[in-house]
Amino acid sequence: MRSSNPSQQNTFRTSLRTANAAQLAACLQDARDRTIALFDRFAAVGLDQTQRVPPLDILNPPLWELGHIAWFAEWFVLRQAASSAPYDAQKTSLLTMGDDWFDANTVPHAMRWKRDLPSAGALKTYCFEVLDRLMEQLGRAGDDDASLYPYRLVLAYEDMRGEAFVSTLQALGLTLPEGMHDFSGSSWAQGDIRFPGGSITLGSEANKGFIFDNEKVAHPVRVPSFEMDATLISNAQYSDFVEDGGYQNARYWSPAGLAWLSQQARSAPLYWQPEGRSWRVQRFGQLCTLSSAQPVRHVNLYEAQAYCFWADRRLPTEAEWAFAAQSGHPAWRWGDLWEWTCSPFAPFEGFAPDAYREYSAPFFSTHQSVRGASFATPKRLRSPQFRHFILPQRGDLLTGFRTCAA
Repeated sequence: MRSSNPSQQNTFRTSLRTANAAQLAACLQDARDRTIALFDRFAAVGLDQTQRVPPLDILNPPLWELGHIAWFAEWFVLRQAASSAPYDAQKTSLLTMGDDWFDANTVPHAMRWKRDLPSAGALKTYCFEVLDRLMEQLGRAGDDDASLYPYRLVLAYEDMRGEAFVSTLQALGLTLPEGMHDFSGSSWAQGDIRFPGGSITLGSEANKGFIFDNEKVAHPVRVPSFEMDATLISNAQYSDFVEDGGYQNARYWSPAGLAWLSQQARSAPLYWQPEGRSWRVQRFGQLCTLSSAQPVRHVNLYEAQAYCFWADRRLPTEAEWAFAAQSGHPAWRWGDLWEWTCSPFAPFEGFAPDAYREYSAPFFSTHQSVRGASFATPKRLRSPQFRHFILPQRGDLLTGFRTCAA
């Protein structure tokens, strides 16, 4: 799935925000190879057949997802759509029913199980044809930001949908493709780091290559001094909360957290299973002994908040997380898991949606800001400016958290 060519490996580490046409071509091929490898894990157990996929609100049917990824690239590049608004494309789809099948704006989530989609083989052919035509067009594109914007957009989108595929594999108890590995590191540096505070720029400058609409407009923010964990909360630390009755003690939970908890038969994070006095955990179809040193994952915002209340700590603000990420402190790292912040996902002053109009705007005020990256996030997509956003109740994604002194 990956090239052994060192120069190509360097290309894959190129930031998609500044990648030139040649680098984008290699990255787009890599992303499509990854998409197909992930899809093949579902096909291997018959889940390329939509009717066999459980209709869960946390995932899309893999067959629909495969077609949608290629359709998105076709829409913004080959069909030269100015925005994601319906009927905004200048050309028709390569598939007669492409818009009826794969336009997320017009196909509600529940309907994605009910569409009579082409076969997996036919949709793979569509994926390859879209990519071939996209590469041909990219070869004639200029290297300026405006010319490369749609290619960078569809690369970012495919990388993000690939990570969603990884979470779907976990949710359905399936293994990762050959050559793709689960995170196996540990929380390597315990204790707080004191940051002196000061002014930082929150967001991205418009003249620095590709940026996402929710990163605009870049603006200065004054951050008071604070103390933050050097690394993510570990399974051992979170186990102390669980074993102290954290899920049974209502005073640790916010009203929204209690409402969520009352609907769950939950006494530990998602995928944890008790075994005597210890815990086992399901990781991509394998039942493993829970590693005490690894960061806790698959916790939602309410669980992170409850832990903080129990530990007399708090979640960092989005600005504090950004300050730490920009500090260059040698003992502070990020990128193992996405990290909850205490900041609701909100627009910066001057926000305006970009071509993909539904990327951010529909989720302001309902979602929470999440920062960093996970082990499943391609390196080219990673940036300390990247603003991810997740519903507070979602614990199925690759999220963890770190805390600050209260």
